[in-house]
Formats: sequence, structure tokens, C-alpha cells
Amino acid sequence: MAIVVEVQDNLEKALKMLKKKMQLDGLQRELKNRRFYEKPSVKRRRKAQEAERRRRKASRRRRGR
Repeated sequence: MAIVVEVQDNLEKALKMLKKKMQLDGLQRELKNRRFYEKPSVKRRRKAQEAERRRRKASRRRRGR
């Protein structure tokens, strides 16, 4: 995996862009989840909850149009 950030002069700005890209990719959340072992049953439950959350969010977006 590679995240490309162009650095011209401002290192702080490049770091901020990198953090933003990592957040949008979901990399920070993935690293946080992999920090400790997660039992398969807990993993299935979490994935089902995330899918339900995405489904609700998508239905809210469709309803708003």
C-alpha cells in the first residue's frame, strides 16, 4: 500500500494531507482494530453493525433527494 503526498515547501501541510488521506482510506481505523486480537464472533458482529450503519446512511441519502 502506498499513499503519495507531494511535498513542496511546507512539511506540516504535507503531514496534514497524509493524515487526511489515511483517514479517508480507513487506514487509521484498520490499524486501531488490528492492535489487539479480535475473536471471530466479535468480528462478525462488528462487520454486521458496520454494514447496517452504511445501509442506513445510504438510505438517508436516497431519501433526501
